[in-house]
Amino acid sequence: MKILYLETSSKNCSVAISDGEKLLCLTEEVSENYKQSESLHTFVEWALEGAGLSMKDIEAVSLGKGPGSYTGLRIGASSAKGFCYGLKVPLIAVNSLESMIEPFLKQNYDFVIPLIDARRMEVYTAVYDGEKGNEISETEAKILAENSFEEFRDKKVLFVGDGARKAKDILQLPNADFNETVYPSAQYLIKKSLEKIDKKEFEDIAYFEPFYLKDFHGVKKKES
Repeated sequence: MKILYLETSSKNCSVAISDGEKLLCLTEEVSENYKQSESLHTFVEWALEGAGLSMKDIEAVSLGKGPGSYTGLRIGASSAKGFCYGLKVPLIAVNSLESMIEPFLKQNYDFVIPLIDARRMEVYTAVYDGEKGNEISETEAKILAENSFEEFRDKKVLFVGDGARKAKDILQLPNADFNETVYPSAQYLIKKSLEKIDKKEFEDIAYFEPFYLKDFHGVKKKES
């Protein structure tokens, strides 16, 4: 089954294509300026070319549904819906935090904890078992403080994501490791997407909304 994967929830604009479990092509770029609006469709074209496929070969679209950047998620979701409508193929949505932990499972960590930088001292996070990736605590927006995650003080924990930079300076966890260079990536949506396809866990394209987690707070215009 040829599947197109879109992950736009972070500074990493990421597109992948797989044939079943086999990754055929990955096109991605981390940009401080969130370039999803200008890069996403170009990356899709490049990924198709790299995979030796055309759009009509795609049999499903998988989206990293967030949490993360409001604008990035909106762009990814509208593109995914458009592809699904046009191709008449199903939409799968995977929590973006799950794609962050995938490369670090079975590496002798008790827990892997993704941290997406939200704003100020806030992060989007969840806790996953370090062996099988099972969710231990569900996704939440969390304010970092010295006593955050102290229940894992005596465990071997890996924090991953751009929010780990803030956490490293604050958390009092001597056994913890921190990897600040990890972003959600389309290539790590494959495993969860195939599981959802097997279970026929598809999204309703008309009503699907990304996992924003928080309401968008735009700049309020001053009243004249």
